[in-house]
Amino acid sequence: MKQLNLPQYSFKISGREGEEMILDPVRRKYVKLTPEEWVRQNFIRYLVNEGKYPVGLLGVEVMFRLNKLKRRVDILVHNRQGEPVMIVECKSPDVKIDDKVFDQIVCYNMGLRVPYIVVTNGIDHYACRIDHSENKYEFLLVIPLYEDLLS
Repeated sequence: MKQLNLPQYSFKISGREGEEMILDPVRRKYVKLTPEEWVRQNFIRYLVNEGKYPVGLLGVEVMFRLNKLKRRVDILVHNRQGEPVMIVECKSPDVKIDDKVFDQIVCYNMGLRVPYIVVTNGIDHYACRIDHSENKYEFLLVIPLYEDLLS
């Protein structure tokens, strides 16, 4: 898999070449190792190890409804009361982070209304804080630590 712009982590990977499976600590099962899944698993490790996000408050590939359509969020972070506070959209390292990618996560956030969104392809990472009352957003210089989401 491609080297990402994240710290290096070790993973449990099984299966033969081209059919590898990677252990997802959130879903507690092996899932097909695709380039997007590689980014997702590395970013989960980044959030847990560097950002001190509790693994029990992360959801992966969480389904929700938006205008009667089923949608899926790559990573959904909850606060200690179980309320969603951040959406992370993961893309393959070969996918450029552009307006189309941002439109997707902003559309998802119309339904979830979380205060933080993150988009990553493992190489480039973008985080925004959303002020729903003012209908504004600001780009952040860093991915917030878990404790910073709660303040």
